[in-house]
Amino acid sequence: MSEILDDANAKQSAYWNGEAGRRWTAVQESQDRLLGGISSALFEAAAPEPGEAVIDVGCGAGDTTLRAAALTGRALGVDMSEPMLARARERAAEAGSPARFALADATLYDFSAEAADLMISRFGVMFFAEPARSFANLRRGLKAGARLAFAAWRHPDRNPWLMVPYTAALKRLPPQPPLPFDQPGPFAFHDDARVRDILETAGFSDVAFTTCEVELDIADGKGLEEAVDKALTLGPTSRALSDQPEAVRAEVREEIRATLAGRLNAGKVALGGTAWIVRARA
Repeated sequence: MSEILDDANAKQSAYWNGEAGRRWTAVQESQDRLLGGISSALFEAAAPEPGEAVIDVGCGAGDTTLRAAALTGRALGVDMSEPMLARARERAAEAGSPARFALADATLYDFSAEAADLMISRFGVMFFAEPARSFANLRRGLKAGARLAFAAWRHPDRNPWLMVPYTAALKRLPPQPPLPFDQPGPFAFHDDARVRDILETAGFSDVAFTTCEVELDIADGKGLEEAVDKALTLGPTSRALSDQPEAVRAEVREEIRATLAGRLNAGKVALGGTAWIVRARA
């Protein structure tokens, strides 16, 4: 990282600048297709207008930043993953996009020069170690009354696209700790009351939640092996496998394959997913 890193977020920085960041960069196109329905719901809620300045938090490989820049002409994407931002910059250059990108920890990045009208995030804000502090810093980049809109996963029970593979994996893994709900991770914002408290503590108001329910084809239309490959890279399954020996990983792969085979239909393995679309004002 070329920017200052908050000590509390160091673990996340190491994760997204390591194998996880490289893996997500490699599957950027299929990930963007997978999350396309949620991206559409996010932009409908955010309603960016031409000429507005946009900040995209946890922008990853840049899909939502590029979309925002195409609609408004002004967008800054911020992420702490160097490999994903490298891909984002490549895509911007290929498209001739005005999107800008900053390699930075959003908890400490100086947003004061931005004066943005809108802040968005597609699953990029659930990984803050101290979310109220991080959102307070984000708010410094917004004009008074500016809009905030982001997507965050709801409870794991409402997200079989992640939990069906993970439940299968647990049959072959050593005992795992319960999924954390108050720590950085995909389900950290599942509780709307907690999210509301975080945002209001950080100085946001008019907090509102809508539900976005989607079917997510983890096979990307390419059949069972593609679905198994994707399942091994997603959410709690990926993290649980990160320090496992190859023999265990092979057993998990076979268990997931057997589970997903019964859900294969015309090359697709479609599983349900549910996210919050959260809106607020600075």
